[in-house]
Amino acid sequence: MTERYVLDLQEVDETQVAVVGGKGAHLGGLSRIEGIRVPAGFCVTTDAFRRIMAEAPSLDDRLGQLSHLNPDDREAIRTLSAQIRRTIEGIVIPGDLAAVITRALARLGEQAACAVRSSATAEDLPTASFAGQQDTYLNVVGPTAILQHVSRCWASLFTERAVTYRQRNGIDHRTVHMAVVVQRMVFPHASGVLFTADPVTGNRKVATVDAGFGLGEALVSGLVNPDVFKVRHGEVVAKAIAAKQRAVRALPAGGTQEVAIDSRRQEQPALTDAQVVRLVQLGRRIEAHFGRPQDIEWCLVDDGFQIVQSRPITTLFPIPETGDQENHVYVSVGHGQMMTDPMKPLGLSMWRLTAMVPMHTAAGRLFVDVTRRLASPASRAGLLDLMGRGDPLIRDALETVLDRDDFVPSLPDAGPGGPPAGGASAAIETDPAIVTELIERSQASIAALERDIRTKTGPALFDFLLEAFEEHKRVLSDPLSMQAIMAGMEATWWLNDTLQKWLGEKNAADTLTLSAPDNVTSEMGLALLDVADVIRPQSEVVTFLQGVEDEGFLDELAKLTGGTEARDAIEAYLDRYGMRCVGEIDITRPRWRERPTTLVPVILDNVRNFEPGAAERRFEQGRQKAQKKEQDVLSRLRALPDGDRKADEAKRMIDRVRTFIGYREYPKYGIVSRYFVYKQALLEEAERLVQANVLPEKEDIFYLTFQELHDVVRSHQVDGRLIQQRKDAFRSYHALTPPRVLTSDGEAVTGAYRRDDVPSGALIGLPVSAGTVEGRARVILDMAEADLEAGDILVTTFTDPSWSPLFVAVAGLVTEVGGLMTHGAVIAREYGLPAVVGVEQATRLIRDGQRIRVHGTDGYIEILP
Repeated sequence: MTERYVLDLQEVDETQVAVVGGKGAHLGGLSRIEGIRVPAGFCVTTDAFRRIMAEAPSLDDRLGQLSHLNPDDREAIRTLSAQIRRTIEGIVIPGDLAAVITRALARLGEQAACAVRSSATAEDLPTASFAGQQDTYLNVVGPTAILQHVSRCWASLFTERAVTYRQRNGIDHRTVHMAVVVQRMVFPHASGVLFTADPVTGNRKVATVDAGFGLGEALVSGLVNPDVFKVRHGEVVAKAIAAKQRAVRALPAGGTQEVAIDSRRQEQPALTDAQVVRLVQLGRRIEAHFGRPQDIEWCLVDDGFQIVQSRPITTLFPIPETGDQENHVYVSVGHGQMMTDPMKPLGLSMWRLTAMVPMHTAAGRLFVDVTRRLASPASRAGLLDLMGRGDPLIRDALETVLDRDDFVPSLPDAGPGGPPAGGASAAIETDPAIVTELIERSQASIAALERDIRTKTGPALFDFLLEAFEEHKRVLSDPLSMQAIMAGMEATWWLNDTLQKWLGEKNAADTLTLSAPDNVTSEMGLALLDVADVIRPQSEVVTFLQGVEDEGFLDELAKLTGGTEARDAIEAYLDRYGMRCVGEIDITRPRWRERPTTLVPVILDNVRNFEPGAAERRFEQGRQKAQKKEQDVLSRLRALPDGDRKADEAKRMIDRVRTFIGYREYPKYGIVSRYFVYKQALLEEAERLVQANVLPEKEDIFYLTFQELHDVVRSHQVDGRLIQQRKDAFRSYHALTPPRVLTSDGEAVTGAYRRDDVPSGALIGLPVSAGTVEGRARVILDMAEADLEAGDILVTTFTDPSWSPLFVAVAGLVTEVGGLMTHGAVIAREYGLPAVVGVEQATRLIRDGQRIRVHGTDGYIEILP
């Protein structure tokens, strides 16, 4: 007989997940670590589960039905999964299988009390823990009861929560099998959970121990609050002893029961400090064995620890790899670039190859190591100032790290050499011709790229691209371009700081920047209003667009009355802006030109919500408001002591802002334009690889780095397993939230606003565009799902330039990520939208449809009754 239905825990290790499931494999691995005690037991293998499933052919049809259900259809999932569980529990275990299990049980002692524990093949994995998805039964006594509970464990693969979890994680029900672990029961004095890294902050140097009396069920089920100990470098550095009024104890005849704890013992710690330190030492040994931080369930029996489970902590954000043991402080690139989603490997490597500073990767995100700049007092001040103006939470997080005892070493000042933290800020004339010249230079460089890349294929394309990346960086670092950007930003800061001092007015620059010239991103939003003007009178076209799902819809338009004009208007828009998309710093993201349906809901909103000529009217209204504000500010300044000098200085700065602030958006437009050219060339190369049967599909190249893709093109060989691993890893990265600041200890440092000038219950953020507005919150995570009415307030995680077309239709903006000079803030000011950004968890705390009030001047949001 080839099937093995039972394996002793001692025969198993972590490579055998397919045979004994995640829990069984980990327990087998644990039992092999020197000095680690695991209760004796055996595994009923997945062969046994498959044999049982084959006993009821109807199960296969039901699993098929289950996989087609929507994860949100709770009622259908509940009904069907209950039927599947009843069927499995009703199957009589065949005699030979029952005999094998009973023989294994006799080795533990036939009447021994046992724990019967589910162990699925998709649990305790590095990327998905499945914690609590399947069932465990404690203190089960006698062969009949054990066999019954083994059946229950098999059935628990189809609890409603396990089914939903798999569907949400894209795991096929048919590929997951259930093993069962049967272990001799331990009757502990105390039990609990040990995390070898702090599960809240992510700090890998701090272990956390939760402890209670009796069996661990009391903690897991939330019956009692545990004692909590924190251990760092072998000593208890913090502890909180809870009043533990209840415990779960085993009953002599089987089963468990809640019991009250003697009032004199309730306040006693479940473990001594010495025991806690000893437990953490065992945990470090287990962590070293498995090679990653662990979530460990333990029991204390007669002053000795037994380990009953260990699984990876899947919620920790990974640490960038450096290969040294030094302390490092990393700042998230995504928070500055308005893109906190994970990027695919090609996207990461292309951004790194074209970026101006070295970058590190972790969980599909990019980070810059700022340790050296923090270490030197001279560069530290500039860095903190720049970060603080962009995102106060990053500045506060960096200051929190600096306050720690010696985490960042102090280096002597490097002295002269290298630009200040803010980039080149030498003065340039306030001359609009400078901006015109910079835009022309950028356009000429992109035109040359488009012309020269056409003839390049194979390895020659990659040689050409490496040269193109150097040109890309040269354009980005053009000193004149840097000066123009800094001139606009510094003039904005000067106006806000100085006018608050002289006139007591906050954020005056917000109105002064309305409808600034040469802003390619705000023009993009207004230009889509013009497209809507072409489409609005054509009722046949409007009706057609309401039903569009296929990306080829532009070709269909020409068949309709007025359709040719509509298609030409959309095509012209895509020619100018089709390289944009949400998350555009990741070259692998589909561009509007590749997926024009993304724009259809926004065009239809514009058709519905606006009158003809809205774009021109809005721009002109903004320009006049800015002009009126300028006159108002200057006349108030002239009335002050030394007023003429103050008014002249302010006028000079207002002219400077109006000249340069629009250009702030242009370099990103240039980058993304170049990216689209690179992408099209690489996809043509991918198509050739598909034709040559090297790759199954073009998009597989997105899971290779630029260098790996270069190697594939040269060798015509690819590692399919690597691509599959990368796809799985990328999927898992979506569950992780990137921190603004991350240390090499793994600590995610969040930062705080530290303000006491807001009403209680208000959500605090960064004020980036003045004014107050009340309206209906529309929580939108995908631009293609937008359905806006006039007066709505857009609430989302982040907005990069591609969101700008939505800005014309809303009355206010709230985002979780952003700073004073990020794209959303710049465009909100240009359109005169009150906006608050950097509002932690805004999309969770504000419900879609709630009425909210956005205080764009003071930086907070009130949720209205």
